[in-house]
Amino acid sequence: MNAIDTFLRYSRQMMVTEIGEGGQQKIINAKVLVIGAGGLGCPVLQYLSTSGVGTIGIVDFDIIELHNLHRQILYTENEVGKSKVLAAKNVLQRLNPHATIHVLEEKLTANNAMQILQNFDVIVDGSDNFTTRYLVNDTCVLLGKPLVYGSILNFEGQIAVFNLNGSKNLRDLFPEPPNPEDVPNCNLNGVIGTLPGIIGTMMAQETLKVILGLPTLQNEFLMYNTLHWTFTKLKY
Repeated sequence: MNAIDTFLRYSRQMMVTEIGEGGQQKIINAKVLVIGAGGLGCPVLQYLSTSGVGTIGIVDFDIIELHNLHRQILYTENEVGKSKVLAAKNVLQRLNPHATIHVLEEKLTANNAMQILQNFDVIVDGSDNFTTRYLVNDTCVLLGKPLVYGSILNFEGQIAVFNLNGSKNLRDLFPEPPNPEDVPNCNLNGVIGTLPGIIGTMMAQETLKVILGLPTLQNEFLMYNTLHWTFTKLKY
């Protein structure tokens, strides 16, 4: 994309004083990996793509199911039964054909995490289980990669930025994962369809701020209750 097209496409974003031409180039040069192409991953991917992130990786081994559609906004009934990462790539390439999209249709494991994460600048975790969350966190610590973290349930979402410029990581806040039997999840407890859109967009915002070197959540764990519109910020 030439300079004129770049300006025309991103001009409203580039008008923001803290971004400008230099900031937009940082976004274009950035390589972001999104773990999970579900409720959180979909809005993250949508906004990172349209904001101009030049290289986006997606890791997910799941297929699209009918019950995903009320909150996973990149998919329609036409894609039910198909690969999430491939369907997501198709949509993202239509949204912004100038982005390079790498899809990894596989489960993130201890055997492949280092190899996958090392090729990206910022990691965004939209996974739905603590095994993956701790694996992603620990790998980011080993590689020195910043991690944008999010989770959702019912009406409440949680967001944090870990391991950025010497900041703390998930284990500094929660040293060990909880017993899986004690953890509520969306499959059993549900989630309102708009919540992942709200939290995922906030995660995309923090990701762009990391890329741009703007102030982000620093050793802060943000809990957002959308039923009563209350923020709780836990400093750790």
